[in-house]
Amino acid sequence: MPEENKMGVMPVGRLLFSMSLPMMLSMLVQALYNIVDSIFVAKLSEDALSAVSLAFPLQTLIFAVGGGTCVGVNALLSRALGEKDFKKANDVAMNGAFLTVLSYVVFLILGLTVVKPFYVGQLNGTSSPIYGMGVDYLSTVMIFSIGVFCQMYFERLLTSAGKTVYTMLSQLTGAVINIILDPILIFGLLGAPAMGVTGAAVATVIGQCGAAILSAVFNVKFNHEVDLKIKGFRPSAKIIGSIYAIGIPSIIMQSIGSVMTYCMNRILIGFSSTATAVFGVYFKLQSFFFMPLFGLNNGIIAYNYGAQKKHRMIKTIKMSLVVSFCLMFIGFLGFELIPDKLLGLFEASTAMLTIGVPALRIIGIHFLIAWFCIIAGTVFQSLGKAVYSMVVSVMRQLVVLIPAAYLLAHIGGLHVTWWSFPIAESMSLAVSTIFLMRIYKKIIKPLPDKE
Repeated sequence: MPEENKMGVMPVGRLLFSMSLPMMLSMLVQALYNIVDSIFVAKLSEDALSAVSLAFPLQTLIFAVGGGTCVGVNALLSRALGEKDFKKANDVAMNGAFLTVLSYVVFLILGLTVVKPFYVGQLNGTSSPIYGMGVDYLSTVMIFSIGVFCQMYFERLLTSAGKTVYTMLSQLTGAVINIILDPILIFGLLGAPAMGVTGAAVATVIGQCGAAILSAVFNVKFNHEVDLKIKGFRPSAKIIGSIYAIGIPSIIMQSIGSVMTYCMNRILIGFSSTATAVFGVYFKLQSFFFMPLFGLNNGIIAYNYGAQKKHRMIKTIKMSLVVSFCLMFIGFLGFELIPDKLLGLFEASTAMLTIGVPALRIIGIHFLIAWFCIIAGTVFQSLGKAVYSMVVSVMRQLVVLIPAAYLLAHIGGLHVTWWSFPIAESMSLAVSTIFLMRIYKKIIKPLPDKE
């Protein structure tokens, strides 16, 4: 029998540091290469930046389906390992692999069929130069999305077993590959053809495939708690149902982000394509602060819930909240004090600075609220209550954010439209607090007080 997993015995402070720091660093690098991607594209033209920004809703959908499915796999797998049920852990892992392949097939079909009408819908036609660049970029990303689906799956297996250092290494590898290839393929350096915006997509796909291969190798060599066996495998409706019971709310939650982005682009394009470029830059910049938070307490709460260790769960939540606040406060200061410098990274024109500087300062206010909501969401998912995260996300982005943005745009114009973000985040704070109190009362508090 494998020895006791460190998630159940290591001091919580050291555990959170040793597990979360590699995940946070790797996600920081992931966010960094998303930013670098846009920085290189912006050197082509503002239209090129807008083309990539408008692709964000469908790119988000890829991560929603792949990431949401893996959230379900991760939660069930961590819980099974905490319960020492290794057969169940293996069954969960194999059914997760089956769903990963199925998800890719769906997006392959979508990449071949919906990209053109998707851009027509946002641009109200095909006459804009943004259309051609956008179609080439997004088609490439979707048709070859097998890399990102496999990367997410294999990295979640490593995370579930507490082997986050290997997850960090695979993500770093993918990011470095992408950053190196971006200027080579976009501008045609070192004898490569100058592919423009399409080169950014090709660099992304190659980086994702490299990370997927490396994370698969790490699982075979180092993740002995999960044994993947294809021979004799049959999909289990019960396990798939359990995965999606946790994963579907997460998928819906992230897909809502896709719908929100699409709607915001439609609202902002009514002012100018520069406004959509500013919105795209904001999303790239905020990911630098938001993404690392999703690496906090990864699997620790779920594992200790399975092991019935209340004290360790509570301590993990408290420490995660402190770290989350510190990071988001740094983001708030950056958006408030140097918005012009941040926009300057993307070759911002005078018009883009005129729109973007006040926009970032207004949107940045919600950083002071979002830190709590993000950690609350990770707790909901870890304890099998991902539906709470879904409800918060629906209310924030569809019930409040988009209607508020639409009304503010018509009442006060572009400048006041950005206030929809702090307004929506305030509602998210209220609902997240109510749900977290309910979770504590019904799930955490009744657990035994053992270490």
